[in-house]
Amino acid sequence: MDNPRPLSPATSGKPSSGPQGTRFFAQEDLRRLASEAGQASEARASVHKPVLESISPELGGRRFSVHPGRQTIGRLASNDIVVSGPSVSSSHAWIMNQQGRCVIMNTLSTNGTFVNDKRVHQATLKHGDRIRLGQVELVFLTRDRGSPGSRHLGRLAMLGVIVLICLGALAWWLF
Repeated sequence: MDNPRPLSPATSGKPSSGPQGTRFFAQEDLRRLASEAGQASEARASVHKPVLESISPELGGRRFSVHPGRQTIGRLASNDIVVSGPSVSSSHAWIMNQQGRCVIMNTLSTNGTFVNDKRVHQATLKHGDRIRLGQVELVFLTRDRGSPGSRHLGRLAMLGVIVLICLGALAWWLF
């Protein structure tokens, strides 16, 4: 009977292969991979699925979905939305999504929570609001900027206006 080659422990941080090609991953690698996969699948913004999009270089354009209920935002890995940066408190703010109405609330952070450059304790968010947690900036989105759907709706609205003008001119000419 062949002895399988020894496996390196999963805690080494590097994935290893078992004798049949089975891959072993450290727990923190699995969390990171799951987080990245979740962010990719939730990248589109809508009224029912708002997102916070990073506009700070340290977060590289990452998007965080704002789920119904309350989510914690801060530097600690135990937060629902983890925002790294030395100016972000370990538990910096809460964001509450109640039936599409989103409110951000500062939770006694050291460097404050700002919405559109105004320091706030609590603020109701709307599409395009700029949120700053310490020095980290995010934008609150309820629809994708320049998405094909929004461009299509704009064209349909313009076509509708043109049709109404033509019908009005035709009615005026006939009567």
